[in-house]
Amino acid sequence: MHGKTESMTNGSTTGGVRACPAGTGLRRSPDPHQLAFGARFVAAVSAGSVLNPINSSIIAVAMVSIGQAFGVGADTTTWLVSALYLATAVGQPTMGRLADLFGPRRVYLAGLGLVATGGLLGFCAPSLGVLVGARVVIGLGTSAAYPAAIALLRLRSERVGRPPPGGVLGALAVAGQASMAIGPPLGGLLLAIGGWRSVFVVNLPLAVLGAALALRWLPADKQVGHWRWRQMWHTLDPLGLGLFVLAMTSLLVFLVDVTELRWSLLAAAAVATLALIVRELRAATPFLNVRMLAGNRPLVATYVRYMVTFLITYCVVYGWTQWLEQSAGYSASGAGLLLMPSFVVAAVASALIARRNHVRAPLVTGAGVLLAVSVSLLSLTASSSLWSLLCVSAAFGLQNGLLVVANQAAMYTKAPADQIGVAAGLLRTFMYLGAMLSASLIGVAFGSGASDAGLHRLAVVLTVASALLLVSTLVSGNLPRSGDRSAHHPQAHKH
Repeated sequence: MHGKTESMTNGSTTGGVRACPAGTGLRRSPDPHQLAFGARFVAAVSAGSVLNPINSSIIAVAMVSIGQAFGVGADTTTWLVSALYLATAVGQPTMGRLADLFGPRRVYLAGLGLVATGGLLGFCAPSLGVLVGARVVIGLGTSAAYPAAIALLRLRSERVGRPPPGGVLGALAVAGQASMAIGPPLGGLLLAIGGWRSVFVVNLPLAVLGAALALRWLPADKQVGHWRWRQMWHTLDPLGLGLFVLAMTSLLVFLVDVTELRWSLLAAAAVATLALIVRELRAATPFLNVRMLAGNRPLVATYVRYMVTFLITYCVVYGWTQWLEQSAGYSASGAGLLLMPSFVVAAVASALIARRNHVRAPLVTGAGVLLAVSVSLLSLTASSSLWSLLCVSAAFGLQNGLLVVANQAAMYTKAPADQIGVAAGLLRTFMYLGAMLSASLIGVAFGSGASDAGLHRLAVVLTVASALLLVSTLVSGNLPRSGDRSAHHPQAHKH
């Protein structure tokens, strides 16, 4: 028995498994790298990550009922959507910073607690204002999952000395794609069973399940000791955090409706951004490491690519479906069904691409497909065939699966190891910047109604944006090539 133990300990690793000396009669033991990123770990980090996309899409089917319950119109209930976007855009890097400082599992569990609190608050809400507040709490809570999950992946990768398998990063993307598709039908079922309040209270069991999996299968964080409040307050850089919140909130509220041109908000965003840069350059422990971003052009390029990708993505998701209902004559459920091929293809593409850890090839291919989708919108009219609409939906899903996984991998590759949480959070912030820009663009293109001419105006802008995205990706010299696994080593980008 002693010989067996020794041979298993000292055997060299070959071909992804641990080999044993000849003649011992032992089977090869499982690869510790694969065990470290097993199904339980992946399930635990993915469980919390589905809450944000579910809450983003599940509210859509309840908007009318909520408006009727509180006697308000669609122009007011849209704040239920905007509130979640605002909270998430600000909350993602904030939660990522907390995860870097205090441990990702602690922040992950705290986020799930906020989700449960927001769900209960929404269930009991006596007014629309309280309901909007509940959506803010849910947005902040769901913001913890993704950056904490990425930080957990980085820590485990450093522990085993190898990068995570591509399928693990892909699982987060697939979970987001699938849960986004599940949101509307789940919301419809809950609405039929328990009314619109059940759309909020469903967060309680989901948060409890996520917490149970995290406590059971995620590694405990290191002890941080008893920090003094003053030291903790200083390390968090509250002034930098406050300026970031002010800058982002002012900008996002301005983007909610650019037709009103509220220049005071844009000016406030500009001033707060300038003050944030000055502050963070002087801070000993900055909330937002401006020097790191200035010296890490590939990471900044990834953020910009992600923003443009989701600007176009949300224009298609919301603009195209709005056109399907108002111009092509499809019902709301019919328009939703036409999006199903998109979600299915996106999930399959995400899973296949993630297994290879490719970055450059899927980015170029995805941008090319996105350009083709944008151009195809120029040819659509109210009389377009169902087959052509299904092809557009499937092609749109393909680019989404490629670009989400590849940009996520690029961020993981280029972000400093000790700041991976806030870097992952910023990736999601830029995603929501794209989402808010898309809402404004749709409003300008469609005006009072989604006509064929409005769709074509939108398609022209999307074609130009996707062409620029493709060209910038092709000329970029900082992207890892296909199969370049060395770029994913956890120690490669520590600063």
